[in-house]
Formats: sequence, C-alpha cells, structure tokens
Amino acid sequence: MENTKELTEHSSRVERKRQDSFGMFDGYDSCSEDTSSSSSSDESEEEVAPLPSSLPIIKNNGQVYTYPDGKSGMATCEMCGMVGVRDAFYSKTKRFCSVSCSRSYSSNSKKASILARLQGKPPTKKAKVLQKQPLVAKLAAYAQYQATLQNQAKTKAAAVPVEGFSWGNYINSNSFTAAPVTCFKHAPMGTCWGDIAEGVRVEVPNTDCSLPTKVFWIAGIVKLAGYNALLRYEGFENDSSLDFWCNICGSDIHPVGWCATSGKPLVPPRTIQHKYTNWKAFLVKRLTGAKTLPPDFSQKVSESMQYPFKTSMRVEVVDKTHLCRTRVAVVDSVVGGRLRLVYEESEDKTDDFWCHMYSPLIHHIGWSRSIGHRFKRSDLTKKQDGHFDAPPHLFMKVKEVDAAGEWFKEGMKLEAIDPLNLSAICVATIRKVLADGYLMIGIDGSEAADGSDWFCYHATSPSIFPVGFCEINMIELTPPRGYPKLPFKWFDYLRETDSIAAPVKLFNKEVPNHGFHVGMKLEAVDLMEPRLVCVATVTRIIHRLLRIHFDGWEDEYDQWVDCESPDLYPVGWCQLTGYQLQPPAPQSSRDSQSSSSKQKKKAKSQQYKGHKKMTSLQLKEELLDGEEYSFLQGTSDQESNGSASYYIKQEP
Repeated sequence: MENTKELTEHSSRVERKRQDSFGMFDGYDSCSEDTSSSSSSDESEEEVAPLPSSLPIIKNNGQVYTYPDGKSGMATCEMCGMVGVRDAFYSKTKRFCSVSCSRSYSSNSKKASILARLQGKPPTKKAKVLQKQPLVAKLAAYAQYQATLQNQAKTKAAAVPVEGFSWGNYINSNSFTAAPVTCFKHAPMGTCWGDIAEGVRVEVPNTDCSLPTKVFWIAGIVKLAGYNALLRYEGFENDSSLDFWCNICGSDIHPVGWCATSGKPLVPPRTIQHKYTNWKAFLVKRLTGAKTLPPDFSQKVSESMQYPFKTSMRVEVVDKTHLCRTRVAVVDSVVGGRLRLVYEESEDKTDDFWCHMYSPLIHHIGWSRSIGHRFKRSDLTKKQDGHFDAPPHLFMKVKEVDAAGEWFKEGMKLEAIDPLNLSAICVATIRKVLADGYLMIGIDGSEAADGSDWFCYHATSPSIFPVGFCEINMIELTPPRGYPKLPFKWFDYLRETDSIAAPVKLFNKEVPNHGFHVGMKLEAVDLMEPRLVCVATVTRIIHRLLRIHFDGWEDEYDQWVDCESPDLYPVGWCQLTGYQLQPPAPQSSRDSQSSSSKQKKKAKSQQYKGHKKMTSLQLKEELLDGEEYSFLQGTSDQESNGSASYYIKQEP
C-alpha cells in the first residue's frame, strides 16, 4: 500500500509539472546552493608525344608545357624542387613553380612557428619548413597534400591546430556579419531555416547554477551568425555579462515549452534569481507573443544531415594529376556531405580526393564514356568485395541544353576561371565539344602540350564567360602567358589568332537571389587543398560570382566561386558536422606577410588592369563584323540579384 501511495504521489507531482506551462522548478529555494562539481600518389605513366625541338619546354612531374618566349634562365622551386623556365614560375620572386607550392611553403612555415610556440620555444623570423612534399605542379586548384603512411605521422605532428579560435569572439571583437544559412541551399537546414532571427526565444542549459542536476532556462537570440547564435538569458535585460555563443542546431537547444513536455526543470540563473519574486508571471509576460523554434526543429536538423552517399560506393571523379580525364574512386567517408574519395588503385588508401557530394567533379560510373570524356581505366580486373556503383540519381543534375542549332565550336574564344589558379579569370579556348553540353576548355598560353590540363566545364557553368565579361565588370583579365601586347585587347588577339568569340547567347545568364553581401563571413573550402575548410570573407560580388578571401592570407590566394557552390558553408558548419575548421593565420604571421604583401601589391598595380571600355560602335566594327551587339553597363561590386546585365547582349 505504501508503494502504491508513493507511486500515486509521484505521478501527481509529474502531472503538476506537465501542467505548468513553463516547467518551473517549485523546489528551487530548498535545493543546495553548494557548488557542484595526408602522401605521394602513384602518378600516371602515360607517354607524352614528342615536341618539336625548336620549342622551349618545361617538364613538370611528367607533364610537358610549352613556353612562348623562353628568354629567361632556369629556376628551382623551393618547395618541390622542380626545375623549369624562370619566367614560368610563380610571383615576382620566382621562388615557386606554382601557387600550390608557394602556399604550401608558407603554410608549413606557419605550422612550424605554431608548434614552436606550443613547445615553449621562442619564435624565429624564419620558421623551418617541417616537410617538403612534392606536389604536382599546376594542379593546385583540385589537388591536396598526399603522404605515405610513413609521412602521415609527420603531417599530423605538423598540422598543429591553433587553439582558442572562437567564431563568436572573432565576430564580436570585429563587428563582423555572417552570411545567413539561407544562402547555402546545400547545407543542413539551408532550405528550411524559416524565421529564425534575433529575438527568437529558446530553452538552453543554465550554466549559472550550482544545482547538482542539469537545469534549463530561457534565452533570447541577440545576434545570429550562420548556425551560431549569441544568447542572453531571460531577465538580464541589457546586461551582457553572461551572454554566450552556441550552435542553434546543437542538441541542447530546444523550443520554448520543451521543458514542460519533457519534465525538465526551468531554473533562473543564480546571478538574477532574487530579481523577481514570481518568475512564472515574469515569463508569461515576457514570452507572450514571442517566437520560438518549430517543435520539430531538431528532427529537421537530423533529417537534413542524412546523406545518400555511403561508404564503398564507386564514382567517377576528376583525376587530380591529369585534369583532362576521370578515374574511378571509392567513397571512404562522408562528413557533412563532403566525401573523402580514394582512387580505386590506391592500395594503402592514401591517394585520395575531397569534394562535396554535389560537386560537378564527380559522376556516376559510365558517365565519361557516355559523353566522350577521357577516362583512365583501372588496372583492377573486377570490383573489390563490398564495393558497388553509386546510383546515377544521387548526382547533381545539369540543365539540359539544345546543341542542335547554334552551338559552341572548337577554337572559339571565351573567358574562364582557371581551375589551376582560382584567383584568375583567363583568356581561354574551347578545345573539344563533348556530348550533353560538356566542353573541354584550355587556358591560352599555359596549356600542357598533351592537353592534360584541359578542364571539363558544362555549357551552363557559371565559371565560363563571354569575351568582354571582365572588362565590363572591372575584373583583371589574365592574358595568355608571354603575350607581348599589353594592355591586352580582345579585338587584336582574335585577329592575330584568326579566332572568333563564342556567341554570348550560349552562356548562362541566370542570376539567383543569393543573399550574399560584401564583408559577410563564412566557412569556405580552399580548393587548392580541398580537404581544408577555412575562415573566409566575401570581398567582391559580380552578380552570381563571389570573390572569396581566406582570412589571414594575402589577396593573391583569393578564389572566384559561384554563389551556389557546394564548397561554401555557413559559420558554424564545421562545428555542426564535426569537420576541422582552419582558423585565420595568427597575428604574428600576418605581420610577417605585410612587407612582402606590399611589394606584391605594388607589383600588381603595375600590371594591366583593363583598358578603357570600348563603345558599342567600336565593338561592332572591330569584333562582330556587322552583327548588332551592345554593351550593358555593369558595376565592379554589383550586389543586386537582378538579371545578368553584365553580359554583352545581342540586339533582336
């Protein structure tokens, strides 16, 4: 009978708690106030066709590049040891053969400096490079560090994380603004973020409490930065002393009312517990009409973090040693929608490649054959046990195009983001037209003799542009390497090369309402080392094209990225998915960069920045031989999301 009575009383107490709309902890006053307690991969051995002896050449790890003038002497890369023509080397100092080697050298120096500080050693002006891994020259855009099993320990020791970085402190101390989650449709909650904004109330753990059990209190969003929210406990009014940052998608964040339905206690923070005598009345007054999270918010977060790609799936992915072809790779792991792919022939699983599951670089098995793309056949005679082909419907679909009428042709000129140097938009040529709207593009003046650095872009890709795009939008166009006539003029170049410009109407002119603004913070993949996700800033917007700057790095490492790129993420994405975030370079490293950065910026200012815009009449006479075209004025940092008026547009 006593047990039955106790059970009845317990059920009654639980029922009273559930009837309490805010789950207030009735026994708070009687509770104790005491304080409670990455290797070198096997490179392809394809034969390279011999070149005429009259042409000067550069040999880069098995690839042969022609060089237009060859006037200067030779140089040796300080990172990978590659020897080549000096003028073909990167930057004014000619110390490195590529952007990748330059950045790798700088990155490793910083890692060494950080490691020295953690070990209590005094910083040195020149940190010793901890490792010198050979990287395939000019494959920086989609290449990453490779290490043997023996070198992995060294790499792990070198990659010392910078302790103490906090998005919240970084944003607060600099009054930064972060891009909203709704800008990233591919990210978790990107399409169902709803009305989460400043002022929304949530129930969170109360850390200002000495009770032995976990209790909660209500807080309001003071500031939102991607997934991260600056919260203030209800009752603190304008007092920010206990404000704290948290990931709004975290497991400890709940909508108002969750404690009541879950039987969890709501306890006011100790700092303000004597501020009001009737906390229930206070909460009723403050929360009436206030917004909170949807009741199924945590379920939506969980569902949005389910990814269709599974380990052991086989895909076709770009060959990072020869961009002109694809290879078979196997999904080794999936983190936040990002795939670690291991090339099928890699026995020790160190020859890998990172990309997002919606990346245009991966395709279903059989894609290359279906469109006529080059493909490296695997030496394996059959699938390994447990491996299976990823279903075609999992991959990102491209828009259908009508190539029956006027279409791209081999030899046509255009402007394109250099996949080997994403900070540059270059003079380019269509080298081959494939099926289903795919094109093989080569960068004029720096192509490999065997075409091994041609890159596949779809006709609707936002990374290719019509002739004149850079000039209209005041972007520096990179002319062909060694081209003598500067400033570069498209009209002269087309005549000299006996070429024609690709028709403007064939390019993608769609500009989505992306929501980005200059100065917004985000987390972005460094496509030169795609395993890294870094703290970054939007520094320019040309309709749908974003200029991404990696905080703490020099501007020359910036990258042009499309606004819908799956390699951009909201602030807090790494924390949410468990991915490693690369923080900005330390202040000491920034100071050490300042002198060289000023010199490089001065050198850049002497380079061609774009000549005066041609009038419509000059364009008609010099370029289009009578066809009716006109320039439509664009702005350098256009933030409107309207129609793509920055193109050369054909008159009806």
